[in-house]
Amino acid sequence: MLLPSRSATQPRDGIHHVSCNLCEAICGLRLTIADGAVTGVRGDPADPLSRGHVCPKGVAIADVLTDPERLRRPVRRRGPADDPQWEELDWDEALDLVADRLAETVERHGRDSLAVYLGNPNVHSLGSMTHGTELAKALPTRNRFSATSVDQLPAQLVASLMYGHQLLLPVPDLDRTDLLLAVGYNPMASNGSLMTVPDFPARLRELQGRGGRLVVLDPRRTETAKVADQHLFVRPGTDVHVLLAMVHVLLAEDLATPPPYVAGLDKVRAAVADRTPEAAEAASGVPAETIRALVRELAGAERAAVHGRIGVSTTEFGTLAQWAIQLLNLLTGNLDRVGGTMLTSPAIDVVGRGLIGPGHRGVWHSRVRGLPETAGELPVAALREEIETPGEGQVRALLTMSGNPVLSTPDGAGLDRVLPSLDFMAAIDFYVNETTRHADVILPPTSHLERDHYDLVFHALAVRNTARFSPAVFRKSSDQRHDWQIYAGLVRRLAARSPRRLPWRRRAVRWARMRTSPARVVSMLLRTSRTGVTLRALRRAPSGVDLGPLQPDQLPGRLRTGDGLVQAAPELVLADLDRLGSARAPEPGTLLLIGRRHQRDNNSWMHNAPRLTKGRARHHLLMHPDDLASRGLTDQSLVRVTSRVGEVVVEVSASTDMMPGVVSLPHGYGHGRPGTAMSTAAQVPGVSVNDLTDPLLLDVSGNAALSGVPVTVTCP
Repeated sequence: MLLPSRSATQPRDGIHHVSCNLCEAICGLRLTIADGAVTGVRGDPADPLSRGHVCPKGVAIADVLTDPERLRRPVRRRGPADDPQWEELDWDEALDLVADRLAETVERHGRDSLAVYLGNPNVHSLGSMTHGTELAKALPTRNRFSATSVDQLPAQLVASLMYGHQLLLPVPDLDRTDLLLAVGYNPMASNGSLMTVPDFPARLRELQGRGGRLVVLDPRRTETAKVADQHLFVRPGTDVHVLLAMVHVLLAEDLATPPPYVAGLDKVRAAVADRTPEAAEAASGVPAETIRALVRELAGAERAAVHGRIGVSTTEFGTLAQWAIQLLNLLTGNLDRVGGTMLTSPAIDVVGRGLIGPGHRGVWHSRVRGLPETAGELPVAALREEIETPGEGQVRALLTMSGNPVLSTPDGAGLDRVLPSLDFMAAIDFYVNETTRHADVILPPTSHLERDHYDLVFHALAVRNTARFSPAVFRKSSDQRHDWQIYAGLVRRLAARSPRRLPWRRRAVRWARMRTSPARVVSMLLRTSRTGVTLRALRRAPSGVDLGPLQPDQLPGRLRTGDGLVQAAPELVLADLDRLGSARAPEPGTLLLIGRRHQRDNNSWMHNAPRLTKGRARHHLLMHPDDLASRGLTDQSLVRVTSRVGEVVVEVSASTDMMPGVVSLPHGYGHGRPGTAMSTAAQVPGVSVNDLTDPLLLDVSGNAALSGVPVTVTCP
């Protein structure tokens, strides 16, 4: 039986300033509190980064706080995942149980019999960033997985290979550029990604108002493509051919003006010698002369930037494509230049301070397929096979941390089928979702408005240098725990149960670190930064502190490569060109599936917030009218979509926004499975696109190829 939580301390009535940590945009919000409740949410016009912008998700941030389906105390599952009975536990009992079962699994079956999965919300939580790493270190396994390998891993790998660190990710200087080429992403809906850019619509109007242009390369006429100055349809997964052809033209026509601190340009020239625009046109559908014209425009522009995101990364050649994007900025002289792509100068430099490692690859490999790790993680596409394949090292226990891989990773239905075979599963999450319904124990952390926040990562990827600290608006109740307190409790218990005890001095240091609050960690990091920003100053400036625009001439000084040069021709990337050359084109008539995201969606959650789910349906398969007609299908009918790994039945909508031969399903849908909280609420219709994506389709980085999956669409 689940009991109501004891009330948290009510905040004072009036205006409270917070940073929205639901997505990468980190918009500043102004909350109106009356009688202890949030009665209004507005954008904070004084925030120097977001400038008053707020999206529908930000408006709904308090809905998570008051959601009756959100867990507030630990629960243990009784009965099967399809029909679970949840029994509440006190915190000590729950933490003891999880630590006992995880330690017992490792002792009985070996260290790699335990797996851990970290979901996207971890990077949006200060406590996870400061304390979650210590929990990861306390788990001896090499079976570490995260949402990174279904998202941005190619970009991080390329940054590591070229610049020496996985988070040395140059971002477009959007506020001063005159030409932006956006490849495979939709910032009108997302407000940027690996480019923190709140209020993209206003910034785009400013770009166009000063005579600049936005060019979009995408297989769908997205919300961004519709307001762009030029949109080019491209077949899913073939962006790489267009981008390499652009590099070819720069070099063949002697348009390149690279900086002097670059190694390997001769190898680049040889590698792209046969990557002509004509070959790219045959693969992608983008006319060769259009490619040449775009290259000449880039080379001639005083301030230009090329940026590619999830639609580029989630392909079979995401690393090659991201490499080509970096080469385009490098060769046009736009890297580290005002209006080009630049590095931020954050108040807390996570790269310079060594808070996040530089990244590595192939130090170990997965047991079943022999897939290499990247930056300490194995591809999440391998998780299911590591659970279901018998033998030494078989995964028998799983800990998920704020994630829902059943909906967000390849062949999620297959993962759903094997999770019941685990000896034990625990989850750190405040929802019973499609994944956590399989957990034996769920440990729920506090929600966004109940904890302090400072963005360690997204300030380092922003289009302007700012800093902002948001103290908790609502104080947690006595029977709640912050995520960092959950991590600390597990680390202490796991250390006590480990047969290989750390020396007492190291144990004392670790425990002292775990007992230090995230706000205290931020205070110490700021006190030793070069910007002069302190936590006290940030508390006095609730809307944040403006540290100015991005600064040029950061390179080569901030490079982390061994010789202090940009490595333009990494061997791993050059070797993958052979795989690209041998790749087979899809059979004529094959439909290629891509995902899509909406401004009102937050990955696989917040679909039970009425203010976000009302309005027109957004779950349909989008399909070009000609593709419908050629298959004898009709608009608004049910269709069966089939891939190598599965099939779904869903409504279809005719849309000329789709490139012919391409269909689209939204990411994050597929709720209402038995045993989830959503199964008892007003269900959001739709199916999971990841019941169709294929775990065998991987980029060289190990990132899943979720875009360009071959499918058939027929009558059900």
